[in-house]
Amino acid sequence: MIVRSTFITLMIYLIAIMMTMRCAAESTYAAKYSTDSVQNNMNRLMDMSIEELMNIEVTTVTRHAQKLSKVSSAVFVITQDDIKRSGVTSIPEALRMAPGVQVARIGADKWSISVRGFNGRFANKLQVLMDGRSVYNPLFAGILWDQQDTLMEDIERIEVIRGPSAAMWGANAVNGVINIITKKASDTQGTLLTAGGGSFEQGFVGARYGGKIDDNTPFRFYAKGFTRDHLNSTRGGSANDAWHSARGGFRMDHVRGIDQFTLQSDIFYNAQGDRLDKSLLIAPIIQAESVRGNSKGGNIRFRWDRAFSEKSSLSLQTYYDIIDFRMATWSNVRAESFDIDFQHRFPLFDRHDITWGANYRLYHNKVFDTELISLNPREQTNHLASAFLRDEITLIPEKLKLTLGSRFGYNDFTGMEIQPNARLMWMPSMQNSVWMSVSRAVRIPSRAENDILLNAQTLSEIPGGSNLISFPVLTQILGTPSFNSEKLLAYELGFRHQFPFQASVDIATFFNDYSQLRDLSAGIPSFLANPIPHLVLPVSLTNKASGHTYGVEISADSRPLENWRLQLSYSYLNMHISSDSILKQLDPTTGSAAKVNPQHQVSLRSNYDLSDKIQFNLWLRYVSSVDFFNIPSYVTMDAKLAFKPVRNVELFLVGQNLLKQNHNESVSAFIPLVPSSIPRGIYVGAEWRF
Repeated sequence: MIVRSTFITLMIYLIAIMMTMRCAAESTYAAKYSTDSVQNNMNRLMDMSIEELMNIEVTTVTRHAQKLSKVSSAVFVITQDDIKRSGVTSIPEALRMAPGVQVARIGADKWSISVRGFNGRFANKLQVLMDGRSVYNPLFAGILWDQQDTLMEDIERIEVIRGPSAAMWGANAVNGVINIITKKASDTQGTLLTAGGGSFEQGFVGARYGGKIDDNTPFRFYAKGFTRDHLNSTRGGSANDAWHSARGGFRMDHVRGIDQFTLQSDIFYNAQGDRLDKSLLIAPIIQAESVRGNSKGGNIRFRWDRAFSEKSSLSLQTYYDIIDFRMATWSNVRAESFDIDFQHRFPLFDRHDITWGANYRLYHNKVFDTELISLNPREQTNHLASAFLRDEITLIPEKLKLTLGSRFGYNDFTGMEIQPNARLMWMPSMQNSVWMSVSRAVRIPSRAENDILLNAQTLSEIPGGSNLISFPVLTQILGTPSFNSEKLLAYELGFRHQFPFQASVDIATFFNDYSQLRDLSAGIPSFLANPIPHLVLPVSLTNKASGHTYGVEISADSRPLENWRLQLSYSYLNMHISSDSILKQLDPTTGSAAKVNPQHQVSLRSNYDLSDKIQFNLWLRYVSSVDFFNIPSYVTMDAKLAFKPVRNVELFLVGQNLLKQNHNESVSAFIPLVPSSIPRGIYVGAEWRF
């Protein structure tokens, strides 16, 4: 029934879009002309030289456009061309291209994604933005990736910033920022239809129409839907996590003189499921094993930009976001947020480039009790306000720049937080650049870390004790009102070099010193006779853990032939965490993080144009072992063959995880699910632009 309603919703969207297209038939010729322009832009990226690729503009680091080669931060850009050639069907899978990013699939609709460690389903030290709209979940701390999607063809680029960016983006941008930037409405004119299906990617369909109200007001509508199969449990049977999704939205831009306005909105519906791990959730906690649920929500965003000159501008953005997530056994949440953000940039004297701004966010949530989770109070509203100041100082023109900045923020949990940053950029020649930075960042507590009661696991004995007591032990993780912010002091050093033979290399190293990390502390067990005799072990959250991490990230880009591009990335990560030696097994995200994150990751992509009509792309990946979950290292490969029989039509065949029938990548933390295997898959499809 849920699946049927999902696709009825999708079809309503598609019909609505087609009716809109028919009404706008008068503008078809103009739209077709623009489509040609879009098609040319798609091919232009592959034709760019290495020097041009190094000068792609990014905006996330400084909040204004800056050439990649001159950014004093560890940045990697995933372009639309990268997404299209890889054959990925989701944003999480696309993030595997970036060095320093740990991506592990847990289930059909669940991922663990982090930057520079502390990975887990609720990885809490990563800020993620969609067109500048934060999708970080302040309730549980982390990103629910199944709720973050859009038409993949509408993504212009994904900017991945490794390292702290708290001075610019505020609390929780501790280990990195991911900004997913969609195309302007003027770049998506005309009609796009895409559809396909296969084994794991059972079926997908997408449609977009872009037109113009007048020459200054382009718009687009889109709709997409897909169904993905269950994964297989490593213990046999289905993981009960088949995922059916429908999503739609629109974007409208308007230009008037030096002003630009954007109005954008999305809605979505997911039907999904879980299979709980009964070996960890035995009585007295829960009796259910397989559950199905849904999540739905939407957002609306408005942005105003005014450009006074190349170095002087201001912007104002506001958005509203609402989510309703119901998975009967462990989650029943309704949350909404409102955010308003202002920034102003202007030059001061000859050598100062000043940017300042302010932000306010309201987050309201209501959590209903489930068998696993309850929060007290059930309903709460939290406020977060901050302001920032950044000065980019030219010490030697075109050679040496110093950037100083800080964010000053206030939140309901820990009060005032100050997050300063200093960066130095040295460009001895056009082909070389060296940068270094020192940053302080904090991860403020989530509401759950203050108020939660989580029936985590049922153990056969008290951790660290004897097994003389025959009663099962229910561990209850309890939030603490005095829980403090986690703190980071980060040191980074980077180097970029462009070779004369169409190749470049980007190297970043880091040392992160963490304090007041989340830790666990056991209380005194108590005995309960009902519903069966058992012990209850309270486990409180504290800030007694600490640690340090260090590593190196390398990305290289080369053009051995005019029609062949190779992209290599390598990441090394070493973590040392000091926490409660007995209870850290209950917190893989922090206490046992040193054994949850792979030390080595390698990605090698080959994009080859066999002719003007045929592309053949390969993607080889290696990930070292994850000892905490006893997951061995693995090597896998994706491949995509694309054929364009005519200019606006593309047929494609994609193979995913081709080297092995199944492999394991991660296991859900805190919400114990049966481990699943990631299958080999194959799908075919077609895309038509007109």
